[in-house]
Amino acid sequence: MNATSLERKTAMHGFALTAALLSGLALAGCQTAPTAGFNNIDKAQGSVENISSLSAVIQRSPQDPEGYNVRGSAYGRGGQYQAALKDFDTAIQLNPNFYQAYSNRALIHRFLGDQAAALADYNHSIQINSNYDAAYIGRGNLYRRAGRTQEAFNDFQKAIQLDTTDARAYHNRGLIYQSQGQHAFAIEDFSTAISLAPDAAEPYNGRGLSYLATNDEDNAFADINMAIKLDGKNAEAWSNQALIYERRGDKAKAAKSYREAVRLNPTYQPAKDGLARTGAG
Repeated sequence: MNATSLERKTAMHGFALTAALLSGLALAGCQTAPTAGFNNIDKAQGSVENISSLSAVIQRSPQDPEGYNVRGSAYGRGGQYQAALKDFDTAIQLNPNFYQAYSNRALIHRFLGDQAAALADYNHSIQINSNYDAAYIGRGNLYRRAGRTQEAFNDFQKAIQLDTTDARAYHNRGLIYQSQGQHAFAIEDFSTAISLAPDAAEPYNGRGLSYLATNDEDNAFADINMAIKLDGKNAEAWSNQALIYERRGDKAKAAKSYREAVRLNPTYQPAKDGLARTGAG
């Protein structure tokens, strides 16, 4: 997930970098985002074998909406979005107050690019159950992607007030704090996200950027390296690692990391700019 920009309410502060490096860091920070949606479902649940077993359950109890909701989640985790959408539709037809199915269907609408339908489903889920944290987090992500930062912040804040254990609420609120230059709050939120999802690369990458913004380069470097260790395909983390090498004057290592970032994501502009700066573009 994925490259999205946050609307900045205040300028980023505290970066002891050149203007060019500041530009790269700011872009990298905004693009950091947690993997959303069905990420907490094991990959095996999207397998043919598991879909078959879930289908057998539905055949035995075709009027049970929960079976369709579970299979829809498995389809979603496996990238079979149309099949997932159909199952969530059925679950909602069987139980019009199935707020979890509305929230799950909203995510599928989002993946399919229908943001209006996604927002409507999140609103409906929250209307049915005003204490459902997942719907607030999902709607907050929609708002954040649309640049509606305050509304996004309010939704993440609400999920946190509901004692959510979903790391995305803290990570995304941390991104908003980061965009506003409130790095102490951002670091605290990223740290909480890490405690809830220690295997996720994105909170380490985000915290590393806020450490870097406060000139805590050692902790920044450690966090960004951890992000790469957890997800070697994270182009943003490679680019941020390169940025630290560049700050340290090691252009050879910087160019190598920028090159890896561009290999992973040829359209990632901070990495492309970094290659140009280090003479390897």
